[in-house]
Amino acid sequence: MPAKVFSTKNPSIRTDLAVEARQFLTQQGHAVPGVTFKEDTGEYAHVSSVEITTPEGAQAMGKPPGNYITIESQYLRQTNKVIQEEISQILARELEKLFNLAENAAVLVIGLGNWHATPDALGPRVIDKLMVTRHIAQYAPEELGEGLRIVSALAPGVLGITGIETGEIVRGIVQNVKPDLVIAIDSLAARNVDRVCTTIQLADNGINPGSGVGNKRLALNEETMGVPVIAIGVPTVVHATNIAYDVIETLLGQVKGEMDLGIMGKLGAADKRQTIQAVLGPGIGDLHVTPKEIDFLILNLSQILSGALNVALHPAVKEKDVFRYLQ
Repeated sequence: MPAKVFSTKNPSIRTDLAVEARQFLTQQGHAVPGVTFKEDTGEYAHVSSVEITTPEGAQAMGKPPGNYITIESQYLRQTNKVIQEEISQILARELEKLFNLAENAAVLVIGLGNWHATPDALGPRVIDKLMVTRHIAQYAPEELGEGLRIVSALAPGVLGITGIETGEIVRGIVQNVKPDLVIAIDSLAARNVDRVCTTIQLADNGINPGSGVGNKRLALNEETMGVPVIAIGVPTVVHATNIAYDVIETLLGQVKGEMDLGIMGKLGAADKRQTIQAVLGPGIGDLHVTPKEIDFLILNLSQILSGALNVALHPAVKEKDVFRYLQ
């Protein structure tokens, strides 16, 4: 199931998105030291950047230091191919800013997730549409044209299917393939339902597979892999507790001033979450919710991500051809 970029120590922040963690802390009136924020709104997408520069900022945000770029657009849930191509081009440009790769660099793309569970199948679906070239460079180098980097890809599955830690699989491949960069793609969990399948997050500090549901797995980062790791994630689910929490907040906000809320008006965020957990119980408390049209959304998103990766990884693939090379 969805992976978390970092295991947050703040139980009120149940999200994989850095932009949401910052927004939540700001709304609660908490200072966020060591965190910078920039944003830019375009015609079809809103791009924001969160940079965590200090241990204090990392602790407050519940995420490791690094750069987090977020692309948000409601068009990601629609079928307008012209606009989706524009968003894919925006994503390609943001990826190129993080890459800074030489033209002869080798890249390994990992599609994390469970291909049998649709909300968690984004990574494997992207791999299906990726333009891979390593085999050509090895066995028919004369056929590898200029402007095509050496790209290999793998969807390693999940521990419950393979019996092997995903990090162990990837580390073993990295040791043999020796890429200059690893790119990991995975499904995430959002705090706000509006960001499900409408947001793409890039991070230059890797990812922890499986931690979105509390699993402790070997991280995929430069420390464990020996090469830089860039994470690409899209929230495909939201925690049920977040939905219940927002319902309570909205209800209390609507009746505030019209009636005496008594003890309810004095409840803090932690108290509200404890109440929700008590009602949902241990089984339902970790429930994740996904849109009913998730099959269609994963298909659309996999095309957008793979198209952007093909452009960003291969200089010969121009932005105008972002969807041309999809398999």
